[in-house]
Amino acid sequence: MNFTFQESSVLYGMLAESTTDVILKTDPKGFIVHATSGIAELGAEEAARDGAALVGPHILDLVAPEAKQQIARAHARAMAGEDVDWIEFPALTRDERKRWFELRLRALLRHDGAPYGVLGVMRNVDEMRSLSERLFTATYTDPLTGLTNRTAFISMLEHMLEARMDGCLGLFSIDFFRTINMQYGQSVGDEVLTVFADLLRELLRTEDIISRIGSERFAVILPRVTPAEAEAICRRVVTTLAELKQTVGASHFAMTVSASVANIGGTLDSTIERAEMALFVAKAKGRNRLEMEKSVRLAVG
Repeated sequence: MNFTFQESSVLYGMLAESTTDVILKTDPKGFIVHATSGIAELGAEEAARDGAALVGPHILDLVAPEAKQQIARAHARAMAGEDVDWIEFPALTRDERKRWFELRLRALLRHDGAPYGVLGVMRNVDEMRSLSERLFTATYTDPLTGLTNRTAFISMLEHMLEARMDGCLGLFSIDFFRTINMQYGQSVGDEVLTVFADLLRELLRTEDIISRIGSERFAVILPRVTPAEAEAICRRVVTTLAELKQTVGASHFAMTVSASVANIGGTLDSTIERAEMALFVAKAKGRNRLEMEKSVRLAVG
């Protein structure tokens, strides 16, 4: 692969910290006129010349459909003289799998300053993304149920409040969970939690956000519903669970849950407090029931 002195100078600055990147050069329209052999993993080997350089494919031919517009804009910016730093995008491999790369672009200039092409560096970031996704999962996911955890729940509820989105918050607490743990053991208690998590997934809408926020507590963010609609959705969970005889481990016993619904509005603390107070009333009235926040106002007003 041959470069002019100016190309080599640009390339040196772009590759100061790496020797394993894929290097490519395009013409002003984005067609690849040279590339290192590593680009063959992206399915462009049919254009190889002498096993070292590639001529013919367009840079967008290497990109997954959802990222083509992003890379096209980046190439245009580079041709306009802008230094385009690392952009992350999904690429298409020979086996039609998506793999994630970073791309950095610089314009190649003639002696008169006019651009005649773009020099690019592509770096595979699959492993880095995989690590990032594992860290995200560990930070925001409850490992037992696979639901989002309290940290994620707080962030999502804060977002709804800041965006002034309409909706309701539902809270659920498995009745007598401590007794279940003590009588049947922690492994049975864990199975109770997973059974209830699966029931929530089955009965709630796809747009509802389900989180495990405590030992036996679950929260559901229900976007774009009225309190009456939220009541009907959450009450169905309470009644369905009470009607089912769950077989958990070697035990066969009834599971029930107490629940509450509050409108999402005001502050984060006030929204959670109203739902918590309604949940307290549900438990005080005998459990296995749902209470709306309006019941709390009547009880204390």
